[in-house]
Amino acid sequence: MSGDRAFTALGFLGLLAVVVGGVAFAIFGEVGTVVLVLLWGGLLALLLFFYVKFADIRALVARRSTRYGANMAFMIAVFVAIIGLIGTMSVRYKLRTDLTDNQRYSLSPQTVKVLKSLDRDVEAIAFYRSDERTRQAMVDLLQEYSYHSPKFSFWFIDPDKKPLEAAKYGVTAYRTTLLRSGGKQELVGFESEEKVSNALLRVIRDQVKVVYFITGHGENQLASKERTGYLAAKTAIEKENYEVRELLLASAPGIPEDATVVVVAGPKKDLLAEELEKLAAYVERGGSLFFLVDPSPTAELSGFLESYGFKLGNDIIVDKRGQMVGANYLSPVVMEYSKKHAIVKDFNVVTVFPVARSVTIKEDPTKGQHNLAQTGSSSWARSQGTLEEDNVKFDPEKDQRGPINLLSVRAVGGGAQSARSPTTETTNKLERWGRIVVAGDSDFAGNAHIKLMGNRDLFLNVINWLAEETAMISVRAKLPGITPLTMTDQQGRVVFWVSVIIAPSLALVLGVGVVARRRRQT
Repeated sequence: MSGDRAFTALGFLGLLAVVVGGVAFAIFGEVGTVVLVLLWGGLLALLLFFYVKFADIRALVARRSTRYGANMAFMIAVFVAIIGLIGTMSVRYKLRTDLTDNQRYSLSPQTVKVLKSLDRDVEAIAFYRSDERTRQAMVDLLQEYSYHSPKFSFWFIDPDKKPLEAAKYGVTAYRTTLLRSGGKQELVGFESEEKVSNALLRVIRDQVKVVYFITGHGENQLASKERTGYLAAKTAIEKENYEVRELLLASAPGIPEDATVVVVAGPKKDLLAEELEKLAAYVERGGSLFFLVDPSPTAELSGFLESYGFKLGNDIIVDKRGQMVGANYLSPVVMEYSKKHAIVKDFNVVTVFPVARSVTIKEDPTKGQHNLAQTGSSSWARSQGTLEEDNVKFDPEKDQRGPINLLSVRAVGGGAQSARSPTTETTNKLERWGRIVVAGDSDFAGNAHIKLMGNRDLFLNVINWLAEETAMISVRAKLPGITPLTMTDQQGRVVFWVSVIIAPSLALVLGVGVVARRRRQT
């Protein structure tokens, strides 16, 4: 009996030795003397145990309870193997899905595009206390950055534990992140993708480009906080790492040499012939112009743009779908974009243009001529002066049925009177060619509407394309804050009646019915 116990103990010790040896090998990654002794000693002990106890083991296996136990053990082993396989594949093949409404836990397509185009190493050093409540949020954010580019690396420093190292980088505040690349560095406060991405752009760009806004004709003002003001647009452009300046064109000798993009936003008065000549000279030498022209009589400007092939309609676009976004029928909704041009090739966000006119150009890819944004087929364009408040029905004698285009682009070589045009080979590389974009509305980028739907992204995509920053053309990070629910009057009434009247009344009727039935049964 004592011999049986000894061999049983030997088998147990052999199994224990094999397990310990295997775990040691998994941890240290090498087979040392101790590991070899454990593995071989345990294996020999197990073989001796099975040899001596073979008859008992065979009898045990023959039992019904043993077979049931073996089946259960097999099922458990299969389950564990499946879980392990899933875990291994999840580490090797990462599949992520962000189910939040505004993709809060994913980087914006623009940030991803910038990261994938990195051609230099970027370091991010985050200064957080180990017990900082917001530290994990920054860890998650920087991990997303490094996931999309091997050239982006980061690490954390606790200023309390390593004060000398924090002082070496000149950082004295908590919750601060330092981005470095090529001798340039930028500090970021708090855990914001927008702030980190803006700092990233500043450290990888070799120079700050300048965007000029023309003044002197009643244009939308950059400093204005009014509904039609461009303060929000100015801030958005600056966050893309541009410098924004105003230019009084009438008194300037010409467009400054450092101008990357020149914007004419909503002029109320016509431009002078001398001013248009300055713009023509600028675009002929390879400059970029962005015109946002509202439905107003500007004969000289319209003629100037027509000389480049743009046709500005003397009309107003009507679209009853504007009520879908809480606007009116004079706010056309755009859902269709050209897939042939970089500005809107991957753009799939709804945009809204309050009080807009039609803008078209003859499609010609060899000249870089494209119509970019069209309203739906239910919209129409009506000549100005014929639209009445109480009559917004389509009139086939007066109106042009949609789709109606209101954003067009052209690449220019040699000025308005030149026959030179970019060839097919040069349309993708337009460094020597001027660029013109014309929109039939300026209010879509005003303070009241730039944050609506995809207006901000479309406006900035145009600026970036004109500035030849194609890596910046995309959909940006969502703005923080509450996402409003906009409904029409009819939708509001439906919600009120269903939630306030019908649902409570139905619950009350069912409750009374149940009580009455129980009383009858008793």
